[in-house]
Amino acid sequence: MSYLVLARKYRPRNFTEMVGQDHVVQALGNALTTQRLHHAYLFTGTRGVGKTTVSRILAKSLNCQGPDGQGGITATPCGVCQACTDIDSGRFVDYTELDAASNRGVDEVQALLEQAVYKPVQGRFKVFMIDEVHMLSNTAFNAMLKTLEEPPDYLKFVLATTDPQKVPVTVLSRCLQFNLRPMAPETIREHLQRVLKAEAVDADAQSLRLLSRAARGSMRDALSLTDQAIAFGAGRLQEPNVRQMLGSVDRSYVFNLLQALAQSDGKAVVQTSEALRLHGLSAAATLEEMATVLQRMAVLQAVPSEADETHPEAAEFAALALAMPADETQLLYSLCLHGRGELGLAPDEYAALTMVLLRLLAFKPRRPSTAEPEKKTLKLAPEPATVSPRTAAATLLAVEPVQVFVAPIAVKPATRPGQQLPVRSDLPGARPSSASLSNPLLAPVDTQVLATNIEAIPVRVQAVSRAEAVITPSSTALVPTEDGAFWHALVQQLIEQEAIAALVRELALQSQLVARDTDQWLLRVDRESLNQPGARDRLVTALQGAGHAVRLVVEVGRVGDSPARRNAEAVAERQLAAEKIIFDDPFVQSMMRDFGAKIVPGSIKPG
Repeated sequence: MSYLVLARKYRPRNFTEMVGQDHVVQALGNALTTQRLHHAYLFTGTRGVGKTTVSRILAKSLNCQGPDGQGGITATPCGVCQACTDIDSGRFVDYTELDAASNRGVDEVQALLEQAVYKPVQGRFKVFMIDEVHMLSNTAFNAMLKTLEEPPDYLKFVLATTDPQKVPVTVLSRCLQFNLRPMAPETIREHLQRVLKAEAVDADAQSLRLLSRAARGSMRDALSLTDQAIAFGAGRLQEPNVRQMLGSVDRSYVFNLLQALAQSDGKAVVQTSEALRLHGLSAAATLEEMATVLQRMAVLQAVPSEADETHPEAAEFAALALAMPADETQLLYSLCLHGRGELGLAPDEYAALTMVLLRLLAFKPRRPSTAEPEKKTLKLAPEPATVSPRTAAATLLAVEPVQVFVAPIAVKPATRPGQQLPVRSDLPGARPSSASLSNPLLAPVDTQVLATNIEAIPVRVQAVSRAEAVITPSSTALVPTEDGAFWHALVQQLIEQEAIAALVRELALQSQLVARDTDQWLLRVDRESLNQPGARDRLVTALQGAGHAVRLVVEVGRVGDSPARRNAEAVAERQLAAEKIIFDDPFVQSMMRDFGAKIVPGSIKPG
């Protein structure tokens, strides 16, 4: 028996089976129920959204005779009468489909219109369905205008097109137009679950997410890709196989890239880009996946309550949303969108990908430093016996006006007004020039007078605001506390029980338990973005489920002992232990000593 593809096998037979086009189903259903029928319908939309399917269901609704042969026009065709079965099989004499892409001339349209003068042979209405109507020539459009405007009572026109802009306005004005929208990935994923359940095919959730995104709003494309994935996976849908079939980039590469960009680690960015090249993964797919992740990060940063904790990658989204500022997220999203257009212009798409990623580091917004600026003081003039007068004057003038504010230096006059400056006999040149006499700065200066008449003004330095000094961590070193050990064990227990996730998990990991009372605990975080009311309330609920009915108070300050720092300390200790085992191994030492072998940095991983 020949195999029937899923896109044809599960084509909707009535309006109730239509997916994602509720606005069209409701309008046509009400029109059929109240018998307010238009003579021409135009269905527009991208490929695979149901234009031809809606046309066939409409033809069945107009010609359905019911199971007993006594039915009339209905919004729910029976699907078992002669008219319904013939339309489904494509052999109903009063239902004609014309492909305008291959029959676009005036002769084909005239041959179709010649049938309009004859009444229906078997059904209640004649239905002319013209697919891809925008492909008709201008003369063909003109030939059908009169019949399209005033057809016989028994004739209905159904036009379908993917490009309504190419349809003449004279045709649009004679039709009732419906726009079939592209379907959301969630809608496609739910429909695929029902289809695969009926087909008894095992599929994991992540593979369905990949297929629903790759369909890009088309249900037909989704079912076709599912057919291909079933064949590729030997009857099972698993994420690695589906990702390999689609050529999608593993999200781990995207997460590594975003983490490196958040930390301004250009070396890690280049290394990850080279890894994509070695594995043959698409650069365009990488930018597309990055844009998808950045969009979720932006939503979390703007509206934390919209976090989808059921998503398998919710924790990664939440961690990246906290690691990267909102303005950098928006900038990188724009760079990814524009970078996809640059891939075809570069001689090497991976080099273009690397340039797009490094562009964020080049244009990364500068963050104001919270460190106290270096204090500068004005040095007094040196002793007259060791420094010449001209050097002393140059030292006084060499002040940086941008970095510090220096009050004018007051020099007491050594002579009365109108009296000439005294000339030193021990200096080179017995008589000063007339230019030096007219310009006091160029004239010789008495060193003793210059050194004793300079008044030093203290430099004023703007202090760091108290709020910034409070929330700026002075050190990332772990400072163990008794409450910190208790809080770390409790948080690890909640994570293992999957009681907390996403932003709630980050709040628990990044916080320090400062004090514990019978009914109130005080937590401290180093960033205000972690202190979200929704995350705090969900953490209280999780603690109540663990047997701690307390109220949480969160303050912002320096954190010295948090579960995240304890975990990082444990990972660092395991890493050092693993490296020690390798470096202390006699065989490794002999290879390094005798053959000059080197251990690649970062290649040692603890078991």
